[in-house]
Amino acid sequence: MLLVIVGLLAGTTSCSIKKMAVNSVANSLTSGPDVFSTDEDPQLVREAIPFGLKTMESLLETLPRHRGLLLGLCRGFTQYGAGFIQGDANAIEAADYGRATEIRERALKLFLRARNYGLRGLELDHKGITRRLQTMPDSAAHEIGKKELPMLYWTAAAWGSAINLGKDRAELLADLGAVRALMERGLKLDEAYDSGAFHEAMILLDALPKDMGGSPDRAREHFRRAVELSRGHKASPYVTLAQSVSVLEQNRGEFRDLLDKALAVDPNLEPNQRLATLVVQQQARDLLKREDDLFLESGDQRAPEDHPQANDHKKTNVPKRKGRR
Repeated sequence: MLLVIVGLLAGTTSCSIKKMAVNSVANSLTSGPDVFSTDEDPQLVREAIPFGLKTMESLLETLPRHRGLLLGLCRGFTQYGAGFIQGDANAIEAADYGRATEIRERALKLFLRARNYGLRGLELDHKGITRRLQTMPDSAAHEIGKKELPMLYWTAAAWGSAINLGKDRAELLADLGAVRALMERGLKLDEAYDSGAFHEAMILLDALPKDMGGSPDRAREHFRRAVELSRGHKASPYVTLAQSVSVLEQNRGEFRDLLDKALAVDPNLEPNQRLATLVVQQQARDLLKREDDLFLESGDQRAPEDHPQANDHKKTNVPKRKGRR
């Protein structure tokens, strides 16, 4: 019997030591300096992100309630899907719509994966909040406090990104109220969070049709406030308004002007968001190349390939899909 007890104690000690080691690694990964956001090589980061995410998922198997891991996975999968995968689909849509659809499906799954990690993070202090957000979104969102802003923001961003790609899926659209409630709660808690990130997210929500709660006028107000809070140092508000409201209203002149301003942002003004600026500016160039696919009237303006900020672009004989967003 003594030998059995000693064996059990040894196993317990070994397991405890392992868990302590895993916890130490998890803390280091999620609380250390963010070497990705300051990088100037988007392709390098793109290739590194999947390994990092899978490493965190492995650690989460041992530490299922680790806040840092849950937040890091929610943020990481959202950024990877929005910054790289979704952009791949947009870039090839005119030439290969079928393949673009497949890539968007992959992006959608990444966003849902991110959302689920974020909801797990919120559940740590608010058991059952996932269900309450779907049934009583306003009161559920009100439970979340200021210290949880990062988890709130990235959960809502992942959820909203999934809905944006799955507008034809009733089960996703049914959760639109939850996303809006979370974003509005974030605005009340701290509208200046991450240089106006909540205002920027509200641009997309208010670019939706009126019967879905949208309002182009409100979207422009959120845009103006996002630019003000970021001191014009973020390229993303310009691109967000251009690809949503400007396209919705078929305002080609505004579309070009906004993308010009996004491309004029100096990535080195805010080193902590250098990578995000470079990724968003590439999205702006891609949008300029797709301009004639996004607007019904060609007008008398320069073709996208002649735009000074766009990369070299050769016309193809592929028929255009007018008005597709």
